[in-house]
Amino acid sequence: MHNLDEQDALRKTILTRLKRIEGQVRGIQKMIEDGKECEDILVQVKAVRSALTAASGLILRRYLSRCQEEALLDEGGDSRRVLEKFIQVLTNYMSH
Repeated sequence: MHNLDEQDALRKTILTRLKRIEGQVRGIQKMIEDGKECEDILVQVKAVRSALTAASGLILRRYLSRCQEEALLDEGGDSRRVLEKFIQVLTNYMSH
């Protein structure tokens, strides 16, 4: 039960961060529409990129703790197959 509470809290944290990022992106759009300085816009773009990186780390953490646990159950405890799937997910994530 404790693990479910942690997963729910992590999910809420991720959603909160993504909503904040959404607001930041809208702010960047408005800056462009208003003709703000490129330097100021780029500072905000960098902040969004950093926030996405942090959110991605949380999503990967959630994937490891929740999805991998479920995958082990689905694969009948075949940890090698689950590990290979995780490596594939992580490799695809890192290559983009």
